[in-house]
Amino acid sequence: MAGRFAPRPPRATVHGGIPRQAPAPGRVRVWVPDGPLDLGLVLGPLRRGPGDPTFRTMPDGSVWRASRTPAGPGTLRVTARGGEIRGEAWGPGAEWLLEQLPRMLGAEDDPSAFVPRHRLLAFTAHRRPGLRLARTGLVLESLIPSILEQKVTTLEAYQAWRLLVRKFGEPAPGPAPGRMCVMPTARTWALIPSWEWHLAGVDNKRASTILRAVRVAARLEEAAGMEPAAAQERLELVSGIGPWTSTETVQRSHGAPDAVTVGDLHLPGIVGFALGGDRYTDDAGMLRLLEPYAGQRHRAARLVLLSGRVPERRAPRMAPRGIERL
Repeated sequence: MAGRFAPRPPRATVHGGIPRQAPAPGRVRVWVPDGPLDLGLVLGPLRRGPGDPTFRTMPDGSVWRASRTPAGPGTLRVTARGGEIRGEAWGPGAEWLLEQLPRMLGAEDDPSAFVPRHRLLAFTAHRRPGLRLARTGLVLESLIPSILEQKVTTLEAYQAWRLLVRKFGEPAPGPAPGRMCVMPTARTWALIPSWEWHLAGVDNKRASTILRAVRVAARLEEAAGMEPAAAQERLELVSGIGPWTSTETVQRSHGAPDAVTVGDLHLPGIVGFALGGDRYTDDAGMLRLLEPYAGQRHRAARLVLLSGRVPERRAPRMAPRGIERL
């Protein structure tokens, strides 16, 4: 039973009497944001489910991320104390992750540009002053899980991401919490056998889209330096990537404040219910309600979701299809 016994102290040696080496110290960067910042709100959208091997939140409030950067794999630990943000990183990608740390935490985001015109949004923005829009600068790490989330339940998508990253990724560098992994390289994604996609519950359509994307991975990563709209156009040149997937990607890779998701099963009804009292709102109706927030529509939708004002469920959750059992 959890908490019944005191944890066993870690062993100082391994088999053969060889002392266990302590992890090498990481590179450190301290950054002071120009306003309130909530790590959970900023970095939360980067986590793909509670079992995401690339993301971990610890009891002390620190957030760990394992990423594949242009310089190689890296692990980043972020903590917030007394208005300061401390980043510590390990691995070949450590320097790149620390250089990108302020941008990832919303340094280039401007919350003051959002002017609430609805009482619910004004109240939520007041209650959540630490909301910033993260910008990772990495396209593929947001694109692949977004493709996995096409036309399936979130539980199915999260499971597929977890299984594939743990099986084909590599251990996160440094003293990362147990079983954290860096996602596979583009080449490794391309070499995953068809039966492994099947065992992870990924149908041929989504697997084929990922394979087409990783074959042009370098060109897609170049989109990180483009404006969000131009980046979406480049992503949508890949067959199987549409507006829903490209938007979900640039929201994270670019911190795009106006990239509102269309084609989502639930979002139009949630926004319609919160801002217009109509749970059956479609994409066109959602865009009309968000029109006063042009330039900040993604932030407005995030605030709606954070408000907790959602319509009551009127049907059971969609059951996972479980194609891996076929």
